[in-house]
Amino acid sequence: MTATDLTPRPGAAPVGRMLLAQTALETRMLLRNGEQLLLTVVIPTVLLVLFSAVDVVDVEGPGERVDFLAPGLLALAVMSTAFTGQAIATGFERRYGVLKRLGATPLPRWALLSAKTGCVLVTELLQVLLLSGIALALGWSPHGNPLAVLLLLVLGTAAFSGLGLLMAGTLRAEATLAGANLVFVLLLLAGGVVVPLSKFPGAVRPVLELLPISALSDGLRSVLQLGGGVPWADLGVLAGWSVLGLAAASRFFRWE
Repeated sequence: MTATDLTPRPGAAPVGRMLLAQTALETRMLLRNGEQLLLTVVIPTVLLVLFSAVDVVDVEGPGERVDFLAPGLLALAVMSTAFTGQAIATGFERRYGVLKRLGATPLPRWALLSAKTGCVLVTELLQVLLLSGIALALGWSPHGNPLAVLLLLVLGTAAFSGLGLLMAGTLRAEATLAGANLVFVLLLLAGGVVVPLSKFPGAVRPVLELLPISALSDGLRSVLQLGGGVPWADLGVLAGWSVLGLAAASRFFRWE
């Protein structure tokens, strides 16, 4: 009897099956993590309901307050999952040797990173459905081309994923935890999410407009609130961040 006669046959499963299994595992782990759920789901939801109901911050553009806020908080949801949550989780997996051990399994390293990306996309889909449902209940009236929105979300995810993996793969886990949360708060306040960029001094506004969160929130707002066409300038900014972030992550990411 040879090894090929045994049932089940020894050896690694097909890469596609391993990729799906790892993606499902990553998603379950994220959904069971209370801190991650707070960051990715609870905070954007609370901000959407609070700022839509209470005149705390100034908004601009036509329609109700929720018409301005919903696109920005969709952008925040993408950042919280693709950047902050992924950076923190991957950073601690790297510290505890999880990535090193997974890298020694039959699962290719590119498939492991692809599974993390798949987990991000699944989580973002749930976020978009939840936030959109709440926003519609609050009176949101979205406009524009859904394909433009999808393109913005995909490029935004790529940009923030690259930056998150770069941080997780180069810094200590504690530094990643502090840095990712600090960046989250700073970009929430200065990225056009809930406060229009027009409220900031003219000297710093051109710099803020080049941030990925600013490009994503502005692009989503121009389509969903104003009913505009494809926001090529915002897509260009996101594409630039995507190329830089993913290239740097692939170059400098350390598995241990």
